[in-house]
Amino acid sequence: MLNQKKPVLERRDVVPALLKDRGDALLVTGLGSSTYDAYAAGDHPLNFYLWGAMGGAAMIGLGLALAQPKRRVLVITGDGEMLMGLGSLATIAVERPNNLAIIVLDNQHYGETGMQPAHTGRGVDLAGMAKAAGFASATTIYSAPQLKAWIPKFYSAPGPVFASVKVTTNPVPMTLPLRDGTAIKHRFREALLGAKAFE
Repeated sequence: MLNQKKPVLERRDVVPALLKDRGDALLVTGLGSSTYDAYAAGDHPLNFYLWGAMGGAAMIGLGLALAQPKRRVLVITGDGEMLMGLGSLATIAVERPNNLAIIVLDNQHYGETGMQPAHTGRGVDLAGMAKAAGFASATTIYSAPQLKAWIPKFYSAPGPVFASVKVTTNPVPMTLPLRDGTAIKHRFREALLGAKAFE
């Protein structure tokens, strides 16, 4: 059955709202638009931007969550990237990291390869998959009031937490962070671990 609800949320409104009060939370962003959106919302040394590794954002988030159990770990990615890494939902659910929250910006299209229609616009329910895998909570968000009510869960609900936020395909200006993977890694490690990161 096709999803009949038309997305109304704008991704460049959603991401700043999500990150407004992030504190010292660690952030992993998926390939493409979610990286651009996070950077546009404000660069931060605790942002780990992925320029590649499609399908790997959630698993990188899991690794961080297990390595840093006292820190909240956030993953913001897209529906195409999440679809490529569906197996990660099962692994995350089995590990049950209490401090991990994943949000998918779901425009129901493959934005990085030409905006072809994606499976999530044809009935595939990512939140349903996360819930069936065993996530502590999983939901789909369609409206600004729903998003506002859910944001506290992003930071404080026992994990793993998952939300698919339906966003429009309206174009936004491309805002690109640093593209040097080594520099991104070193900056993130130093911000997280301090000088001992390089000992």
